[in-house]
Amino acid sequence: MTTPPELDPVIHAQARLRVVSTLATLAEGDRITFPRLQEILRMTAGNLSVHLRKLEDAQYVEITKTHHGRTPATLVRLSRRGRLAFEEYTAALRALLDPPEAATPAQESS
Repeated sequence: MTTPPELDPVIHAQARLRVVSTLATLAEGDRITFPRLQEILRMTAGNLSVHLRKLEDAQYVEITKTHHGRTPATLVRLSRRGRLAFEEYTAALRALLDPPEAATPAQESS
């Protein structure tokens, strides 16, 4: 019997999974503004900031602070490491939900 795959605890929290899955829909290298991400996810600014910080600490997202004209802007993107971690997370989840060969009772007794 094989050991079930582990799910990445950084991504596994519901809010962070929503953030990462949303960012994964962007093309590699594309960025989204913090307010637009907040609007899509319907999260408060404080809650989104906390989860983005955890993802940034794990180097799964990159946050850039810049200005558009005189207005400060925060841009968020999924890093290459974050994209790979999300791919591994979804593969592990699929393996948990659909194991390659489920042991039958006859196989377990032999």
